Amino acid sequence: MRESIRLGRIAGIRVGLNISVLVILLILVVGLAAGRFPAEFPGYSVTWYVIASLVAAVLFFASLLAHELAHAVVAQRNGVPVEGIVLWLFGGVAQLKAEPRTPGADFRVAAVGPLTSVVAAAVFAGVGGLLMVFGAPGLAAGVFGYLAFVNVLLAVFNLVPAAPLDGGRVLRAILWWARHDRARAAVTAARAGRVFGFVLVALGVVQIVAGYGLGGVWLVLIGLFLVNAATAEEQQARLSASLHGIRVRDVMSPNPVMGDPNETIDHFITYTVWANRHTTYPLVDAFGRLTGLVTLNRIRETPPDRRSELTLAAVACRPDELPIATPDEYLVHVVPRMAGCSDGRAVVVDDGQRVIGIVSPSDVSRALATMTTFGTSAAGSPPWRT
Repeated sequence: MRESIRLGRIAGIRVGLNISVLVILLILVVGLAAGRFPAEFPGYSVTWYVIASLVAAVLFFASLLAHELAHAVVAQRNGVPVEGIVLWLFGGVAQLKAEPRTPGADFRVAAVGPLTSVVAAAVFAGVGGLLMVFGAPGLAAGVFGYLAFVNVLLAVFNLVPAAPLDGGRVLRAILWWARHDRARAAVTAARAGRVFGFVLVALGVVQIVAGYGLGGVWLVLIGLFLVNAATAEEQQARLSASLHGIRVRDVMSPNPVMGDPNETIDHFITYTVWANRHTTYPLVDAFGRLTGLVTLNRIRETPPDRRSELTLAAVACRPDELPIATPDEYLVHVVPRMAGCSDGRAVVVDDGQRVIGIVSPSDVSRALATMTTFGTSAAGSPPWRT
């Protein structure tokens, strides 16, 4: 899920919003201002209902952010790099660049989210209780009571043992610990997620038929999202199992064609692009260290009349936007990061941060096909390496 609006950084973690978050914001405000709050706390003006609903919606998203931030912080403390957090239509997602390396780390990263929601619920309930004790208007206390309720609901829903929910991650961690096989554990959790998604779709259809239109549609949408996400997780788990044991050095394309960040786009097209068949080119400084990466797609988006003055650095992906790997890293840990600005490529660097190779989707596909066909050699290494 890509961010549309950058909010900044919290604890060093990038935070953003997807434009779809405006949909759920509108649904929350309208539903609360026109339905729940007037029904439970009659006698206030429309203006106060709208203000209370806006406050409730903003604090709800703040609690979602706290939930995802907890995942991200614990992931970083367990050695898992985090790309950022994005809030969107169905809540939020902490985008991890790799998977936890142990069952214990997997469990901690997963469990801390629902725990944070429970803590948030307790805080909101406490604030609501204090407002009632000090005689605040019922609507004000009701806002915090509502927030306590939805955070408990969020924690309970997320603890359902079905991937990609947090409960599915907890289930995966437990099965991984018990079976000593992460791939099988991930497949089981993903299948549970798919079943749960279909159950939600069925319940949504029943609600729609029974006349509860909006609630039913919402359940169907959430269910379909879970089915698709769980299917993708199962495919990723099977891919990880197939690539087990392969390191980046085994599949990377070494000595890639590189560019000078100060070279103009026109000059680069004439003397480099036409002479090669590549679509991705790392940019390096005088010492061979990575400074960025250009793709033909990014070059194509530049105005033709400005290519004689624009340099490659002006249109390149920054190093912090790129998936960067080391030659000894396991390929299965790199594949999930191969997305975004780099058009599916990962740049391979040595200990001195000098570029020594590129891993492309075709490199991964070739490795996958080879492992599927031939397996590993007697020594346990990919059969095309000795």
